[in-house]
Amino acid sequence: MIYDLVIYGGTSSGLAAAVQAKRMGLSAIVIEPGDHLGGLSSGGLGDTDFGDKGAIGGLALDFYRRLGKKYGKEEAVWLFEPKQASAVFADWIAEYDLCVLCRERLDLEGGVATANGRIASIRMESGTTFAGRMFMDATYEGDLMKLAGVAYTTGREANRIYGETYNGIQTENATKNQLPYGIDPYWVKGDPASGLLPGVNADAGGEDGEADHRIQAYCYRMCLTDDPDNRVMVDKPAGYDESEYELLFRSAEQGQTVFFKLNGVPNRKTDSNNDCGFSTDFIGRNYGYPEGGYAEREQMAAAHQTYQLGLVWTLQHHPRVPAAIRAFYKEWGLPRDEFAATGHWTPQLYVRESRRMVADVVMNEHHIFLRTPVEDPVGRGSYSMDSHNTQRHVSKDGFVVNEGDVQIRLDAPYPISYRSIVPKEAECANLFVPVCLSASHIAYGSIRMEPVFMVLGQSAATAAALALAADCSVQRVDYAALRERLLADGQAL
Repeated sequence: MIYDLVIYGGTSSGLAAAVQAKRMGLSAIVIEPGDHLGGLSSGGLGDTDFGDKGAIGGLALDFYRRLGKKYGKEEAVWLFEPKQASAVFADWIAEYDLCVLCRERLDLEGGVATANGRIASIRMESGTTFAGRMFMDATYEGDLMKLAGVAYTTGREANRIYGETYNGIQTENATKNQLPYGIDPYWVKGDPASGLLPGVNADAGGEDGEADHRIQAYCYRMCLTDDPDNRVMVDKPAGYDESEYELLFRSAEQGQTVFFKLNGVPNRKTDSNNDCGFSTDFIGRNYGYPEGGYAEREQMAAAHQTYQLGLVWTLQHHPRVPAAIRAFYKEWGLPRDEFAATGHWTPQLYVRESRRMVADVVMNEHHIFLRTPVEDPVGRGSYSMDSHNTQRHVSKDGFVVNEGDVQIRLDAPYPISYRSIVPKEAECANLFVPVCLSASHIAYGSIRMEPVFMVLGQSAATAAALALAADCSVQRVDYAALRERLLADGQAL
């Protein structure tokens, strides 16, 4: 069978795209490399990073309204449990009779067949091949995009590339989620010969604004509960390494009292994200993830899980943690009614940034600040430019500091260009990339929110239908027609 649209990645973006494709009469399939559907939206991120709610329309808004109905409300809800988000995605799949196939991973060794500047088919590790007229990479990693020969980048660009201010190395702007002042970086305090603590670099690696290979830190969004009837306490994980928490102990000595927040979602549960200088982000331990193979990525994901389970256990039990902090965290465990198949721990690593396409339009700081107009919007972003820390290093005055956390609030929503979700025509004429889209590191820090990914997935599927109807490349879709249909479907442009 030749599908009209082959969607690789069962993220929220991929599922929204599949719904829209079905609504427009296309034959579509969603191929998910793992077992989990919905990405971060059903993977623990229940405290939605929405920015301006008025910038969210179409199927994204439908998703949050359906969540509202799960809680007996008529309006959209933005705080929710993972299991309810999974239920909404299951409702989409059933209502629209979506074709979804899990546990099929793209063959990273030549798994994309192209002809005449287009993808003809993709091959999985199982040997199964999927042919299509249009393709979409809706993953957080961008493997299909890479194998299709599309230009991309990783890491942080130098400010000079796009005339930006907040890209590249950012020691002066790294004031948020910063460690307490005065933490000695060496195993034996004051003795450089004893070696640096784990994850601490000798310096920042360059001057502010210079490019580097680093990407913002990953973590798992932790869904926890203090309900004793629905709680599984966290044991010390296998592979626990006390040395990874030496910086935690020293942060507590210097006055840090909160190591992650207990942001509430319904039914006595949390969406606990990184917060403060030492927290859930496993800073500096993900640099190889974007270009890593499956085994390497799985090892990194497992290391992140061990680190975070170890963090919870340490905060609850370790004698070097002050008693008041242990008491604050001691009642929290994993919800028995969440993620039963994976030990009540989310299977979805928070891949905040991986590959980013380089297309005819690269969304950058000037688009975000509305300095550069966008003539072909297919959605809007509105969240702060929010890049998490990328490294720890020894400061000029000899203490451990975090670097890379940049949070810049925006005055208004901004439009996202259609040309940022399609490659250059010479590279591939039938591919959409709504997640690993074309954006600079710091602009991606704002765009990378789950509601936006759903918006862009829907818009991409709409464009796919128009391209098929007109028998043209994705780059030559009539934008006026696209805009008309997007508005008719409730997109906020």
